[in-house]
Amino acid sequence: MREMRYIDGVSTLSYEESRCVGCGLCAVVCPRGVFAFDGGKARVVDRDLCMECGACARNCEAGAIFVVPGVGCAYAVLLSTVRGKGTACGPSCGPGSGCCD
Repeated sequence: MREMRYIDGVSTLSYEESRCVGCGLCAVVCPRGVFAFDGGKARVVDRDLCMECGACARNCEAGAIFVVPGVGCAYAVLLSTVRGKGTACGPSCGPGSGCCD
């Protein structure tokens, strides 16, 4: 999934392992495989794969996950589709590129 990134290092995803109760729902609901369930706790596999859909945070009853939905990769893909510019979230996508402005 390396080709399905938006811009590295800009995800709003934050995770507090100390608050994790080990339910594993974040790993189940994440469409991009950002989380893995390992040793009774969730862990972030690759933060830059996050498309900021918010599914993980909405399903985390412990409040260990925070993300600002409606920005980032998911927003860029939807916007590019509506505008008819093709798929966003590739190596050439970024501010000023026209795919997500």
